[in-house]
Amino acid sequence: MQKQAVVINSHDNVATVVDDFAAGTLINFFIGGSEQSVKLLQNIPLGHKFAICEIKPQEDILKYGECIGVSTTLIIAGQHVHVHNMESKRGRVNDNHS
Repeated sequence: MQKQAVVINSHDNVATVVDDFAAGTLINFFIGGSEQSVKLLQNIPLGHKFAICEIKPQEDILKYGECIGVSTTLIIAGQHVHVHNMESKRGRVNDNHS
């Protein structure tokens, strides 16, 4: 199997794609030694994330075993996970330093 997405930690609920993939593509990835697959529901650009399982509203988004944010809506397996349905738990830098 050619690597299409990366899941580093068995607790992750998102995978990161290694190329641009169109909606409808069946993406294969490994969690530990177990091969799994998810059909993409949306186009996913290179380096972006998609849900590998259902993520409930206000649930942590886990990537590389770390919480990178929280979901703002229900996200189902195969959906793009990005700023439109998650927000960072880390503070944002304000460019106005006056």
